[in-house]
Amino acid sequence: MWALSRGGFNKIIFNLPKTLSRPLMATSNLIRVSSPAYSTGSPAHAPFKRVGTHNGSFHCDEALGCFMIRLTDKFSHSEIVRTRDPKVLEGLDAVLDVGGVYDPSRDLYDHHQKGFEEVFGHGFKTKLSSAGLVYKHFGKEIIAKELQLGEDHPDVHRLFLAIYKSFMEAIDAVDNGINQFDTDKPPRYVNNTHLSSRVGRLNLDWTDPDQSPEKENEAFQRAMALAGSEFLESVRFHAKSWLPARSIVMECIAERFDIDPSGEIMVLKRFCPWKLHLFELEEELKIEPPIKYVLYEDERGKQWRVQAVAVSPDRFESRRPLPAQWRGLRDDELAKEAGISGCVFVHMSGFIGGNQTYEGALVMAKTALKI
Repeated sequence: MWALSRGGFNKIIFNLPKTLSRPLMATSNLIRVSSPAYSTGSPAHAPFKRVGTHNGSFHCDEALGCFMIRLTDKFSHSEIVRTRDPKVLEGLDAVLDVGGVYDPSRDLYDHHQKGFEEVFGHGFKTKLSSAGLVYKHFGKEIIAKELQLGEDHPDVHRLFLAIYKSFMEAIDAVDNGINQFDTDKPPRYVNNTHLSSRVGRLNLDWTDPDQSPEKENEAFQRAMALAGSEFLESVRFHAKSWLPARSIVMECIAERFDIDPSGEIMVLKRFCPWKLHLFELEEELKIEPPIKYVLYEDERGKQWRVQAVAVSPDRFESRRPLPAQWRGLRDDELAKEAGISGCVFVHMSGFIGGNQTYEGALVMAKTALKI
């Protein structure tokens, strides 16, 4: 049951526990309501702070913003107050997505007011939502806790940017009504499976006979749990998988001239997701000439692959496809045509080929550069 309801039909206050340092639990247990609302735990603890957002229909940005701000030291275990009453909002410690003011010095994070044009920075141009504002000011602290590093550590900064790009920016854009593509044509398909849509569907259905504030806040609780769990999954994926892969690709790029004097062949010492890292690092490190082929071992078949790098992350065309005369051939026929032993195949498009050995795959890549 809800811990406290007072001040009329538009004000509901509830408590939610901190979750970042714990393993992700089932969504239904990720956030719970505690009673009484103003419980201080013990006389030694300071009273909980109160974070406000609007009542009524909710969106992904304030649900996620409320979840994230409670992962910070400043607002840990804070109470969430859902209201539009200006007098109530004035007395709160932070306000998200309502109030018409953006002032981080007072922890006011609304984005609906005229003249608001705040962006994340670092090259990003998308106008921020309340979630983006919370992330901009508290994201490094949240990530640093997950990595158990200081906020000034380079890895924290890398994840801060990467998570905004891969997770947060879309939430900001959807909430602000920004089209994903620069076109006046209608979309070719409808996509209602993204996080913002799924959070939106948790609002009370118009056919539900119970439209009470209590029922509405139960739905908002579920929205916070959904948005927050996916945010934490993104943070943990980037810490566990994305960052180690980036380090591997960076090391392999640095050693590319040891593979071939051209610097256009890279060998992955350990297979990992490399494509996006390669494009980003080439731009960041100003790699010239761009890498044309990446070699890696197919651990399932115990063979080696020669993959032509695409012209861009969202294109199928290769910078330098494997030679046309090799394409579609296999085994002995391919080995005879290429004059290279151990050849296994070359795809019809020339984007990838295979050899039984590393040495053979390297000869394929070096030969392809010269044809």
